[in-house]
Amino acid sequence: MKQFKQPSLADRRDMATKARQAELQRALTKAAANAPKLAAQQEARRAASEARAARAVQRDLEKKKATARQAQAEEAKKAAAAVALKSEQEAREKTQTENAARDVALKARQKADRDARYAARKARQK
Repeated sequence: MKQFKQPSLADRRDMATKARQAELQRALTKAAANAPKLAAQQEARRAASEARAARAVQRDLEKKKATARQAQAEEAKKAAAAVALKSEQEAREKTQTENAARDVALKARQKADRDARYAARKARQK
């Protein structure tokens, strides 16, 4: 019966080296064949990257514009609120002034009526 021959360490090392060389040759052959495709892919990736960067810059610019518009709207809203508050306060003061004048006129009329009644009573007693 024939004995099974185990490969020695040197044989296994040589086979591994040859396998690595063969794999390297296949990869180099494939790379040379794909060189135009690879260049086109790299160009496409670079263009996509530049477009992505341009969109990011555009988004940042739009965000800044939106923030500025929002701040401007807030300022306008605050100014409108201040004007409304001031006009409301002036209206309140005007109403208070009118009420005070009405109260003074009412008290004067009541006093005049009271004085007239008092004078009429005094005239009847004489």
